[in-house]
Amino acid sequence: MTDQRSGAAELDLGTVPLLNIAAVERDTRIGKDTLRVWERRYGFPQPARDANGERLYPMDQIERLRIIKRLLDAGHRPGRIVGLELDELHGLSQSLPEARSTLGAAAPDAPDSLSDAARLLAILRAQDPAHLRRAMTRTLLRVGLDRFVVDVAVPLLHEIGNAWSRGEMAIYEEHLCSEMLETTLRAALASSPVPPPGSRPRLLLTTLPGEQHSLGLLMAEILCSVEGCVCINLGSQTPLPELLRAVDVYDIDAVAISVSAASQWHHVADTLSELRALLPGKVGIWAGSPHAGMQRRPIAGVELIDELLALRGCVRRWQDDNPDAGGGSW
Repeated sequence: MTDQRSGAAELDLGTVPLLNIAAVERDTRIGKDTLRVWERRYGFPQPARDANGERLYPMDQIERLRIIKRLLDAGHRPGRIVGLELDELHGLSQSLPEARSTLGAAAPDAPDSLSDAARLLAILRAQDPAHLRRAMTRTLLRVGLDRFVVDVAVPLLHEIGNAWSRGEMAIYEEHLCSEMLETTLRAALASSPVPPPGSRPRLLLTTLPGEQHSLGLLMAEILCSVEGCVCINLGSQTPLPELLRAVDVYDIDAVAISVSAASQWHHVADTLSELRALLPGKVGIWAGSPHAGMQRRPIAGVELIDELLALRGCVRRWQDDNPDAGGGSW
């Protein structure tokens, strides 16, 4: 372990490609604080330091971190995998159920028998952004906004995440696809009908401070609107005091919090517990994330969901429990 650390410290900063800790966080979806904790606790990663003492990470360590992140999302514990060598990590990764693509190979002009998600993935990999934008719009118009989210966007993003974690897709490709999906969905939502006056529940959507991902919020807004919700989407990183003010101002029935897999779940759990204590008991909290830690640490008064589509069940249960509150699908 000591030899490995000294080896990292002696990297030639002028010849070896290195990323700073902020770039590693973006690339691997592992938080900065987590990277520092692992460095102290497990001796990995082993960053070099620049003249100012800032951490710099070589690409081979980033490859290991990507696989570690994938294994963590599948339920493995950090203490069992962070110290493993690359070949050991690859072996564990290949044993995961989703190790192989669920969409299959496709060409950009694939026949209609292939899924829309597979076709969009092939266009993305063909490096044709204009074609991808047009294909997304055409697909949405053909299948409808609700079905586009459920049958196209969700499986497409799932497969992109798998391909990224296997090292088969660059981070810029993921960013491009996410940006185009968000642009397409926002344009469609803006022209969609709104729930009638008096519809319930009234739902506030946001992420906690430190969570920057907004695409999941947008897809949640679409699915909940279809179920008859009045959705107030605050976007990402709403401070708790402002969230509480919005709940009061907009007469909110439930708060939906999106938590990314890159989050530190113990910190998220503490923040959700604090939010639960501050909100009126009648206001529900629905927190969704693929984070495996969510299912191991229930939070009193918070409904935890492990996938986007489960949010529909939260809405329908609320409507069943409040039959006189109004609402309904449109």
